[in-house]
Amino acid sequence: MSQLDIDGVVEIEEESYGEHHWSKESFYNELSNELAFYYCAFDEAGTLIGYAGAWQIIEEVHITNISVKPAFRRRKVGEALLHRLIETCYENMVKYITLEVRVSNKKAINLYEKYGFKSLGTRKEYYQDNNEDALIMWTENIFYDKFKILYKQNIENLKKVIEINE
Repeated sequence: MSQLDIDGVVEIEEESYGEHHWSKESFYNELSNELAFYYCAFDEAGTLIGYAGAWQIIEEVHITNISVKPAFRRRKVGEALLHRLIETCYENMVKYITLEVRVSNKKAINLYEKYGFKSLGTRKEYYQDNNEDALIMWTENIFYDKFKILYKQNIENLKKVIEINE
């Protein structure tokens, strides 16, 4: 993600989260945050269709956002963004990945479970817009064979249906 992408990212935020979305200023701050890394997904025409970001703190990464334009959902874009975040974790020798997700967001929960994330509790009334709880999800050590085998299988299947440019 670059500063040139932020208007498009905020547009996706507004479509996805309504009035409770991150501001432009938040994303500008994230781009200068030494702990953060953010990526964008584009369609064949070069239109921004999704983004993802995370913070790395020593050997742990916390996924802050994965969001896809509504018109491009269910096309594996979110999964491709998750793949890119995980690849960055491997490149940076990160062992564990964590995130929060709305308890009602079953599609996202299913994606995370597909990649080996497990629920380890909830954060009560975490989301400000409706006081919905957040499910706290973690991976095991991503360098363990159990995670690596599952990850490799998922990526092989993903590459059969979507083009991934690293």
